[in-house]
Amino acid sequence: MDLDTADLAAVEAALVTDRGTMVVTFFPEQAPKHVASFLKLAQDGFYDGVAVHRIVRNFMIQTGCPNSKQGASGVPGTGGPGYRVEAEFNDIPHERGILSMARAADPNSAGSQFFIVHAEHAPHLDGQYTVFGKVEEGLDVLDEIASIECAFGPGGERSQPTERVEIQRIEIRERQQRDGDGEAAADEGADS
Repeated sequence: MDLDTADLAAVEAALVTDRGTMVVTFFPEQAPKHVASFLKLAQDGFYDGVAVHRIVRNFMIQTGCPNSKQGASGVPGTGGPGYRVEAEFNDIPHERGILSMARAADPNSAGSQFFIVHAEHAPHLDGQYTVFGKVEEGLDVLDEIASIECAFGPGGERSQPTERVEIQRIEIRERQQRDGDGEAAADEGADS
């Protein structure tokens, strides 16, 4: 798919993990640079093999760090793509299933790491992090990943998964029509 000419609102991505697949859609009008960066990295295979390196049940799961790949030498949670994306804060609330870009203290320090909100709503994140997409299918996969037992990490937070969860690949495709439950709608055949 040519991302330079595609309508990014008509694109979806399947995050294929070893626990199942989450299908996400995007908000290019609210966060055009973040959506374009994420899709380019995904298309280039940047996310293939990264782990979910931070899990806080009833809050969020975080992934997208190249240092979380098997054999990487850096500390998971500290890596990026080699460039930064400027903040594109918007009014979309951080509700369950929202994709938002992780960053350091500098609001303009986003790169490749992102998180998916597991809480019903995390209002303290609203307007502080760039929302750029949402899970359309696979919230059960999000729940399964969020339920993994975690140990205390170096920073003292109980968020270091005791089991590896990996994004095997991200498949970019044309956005599917969905029914109200988030499932891809079946084609209604005229042959009845």
